[in-house]
Amino acid sequence: MPKQKNKDTDKTNIRKMPPALTPEARENQLIYLATELAEQQLRDGTASSQVITHYLKLGTTKEKIEKEILEKQKDLIEAKTKALKTAEHTEELYAEAIAAMRLYNGSDNPKDSELDEPN
Repeated sequence: MPKQKNKDTDKTNIRKMPPALTPEARENQLIYLATELAEQQLRDGTASSQVITHYLKLGTTKEKIEKEILEKQKDLIEAKTKALKTAEHTEELYAEAIAAMRLYNGSDNPKDSELDEPN
């Protein structure tokens, strides 16, 4: 005859997690535990209306579109950051090229130039 599962023993079978090393890792652990609890409540039929509503909203078209918009905004910010870094690098290259041209023109000091003198 198979043993029947007791709800109390199910709670003690929760996998022990090692302590988190960073605040972000701790946050991820708590999110994981909350999601697992919500899933169990949904399966048991004991979930609150707030939990049910939360997961229903995640499945809506509006939520999916908002996620896509956020991802595209993230990509745009990354592209802008890359463009700024590239522009800074280009300015450095121009400055080096100008300094090299000044030396090539016979200027003893690359900082001495008509361009640097105030009018």
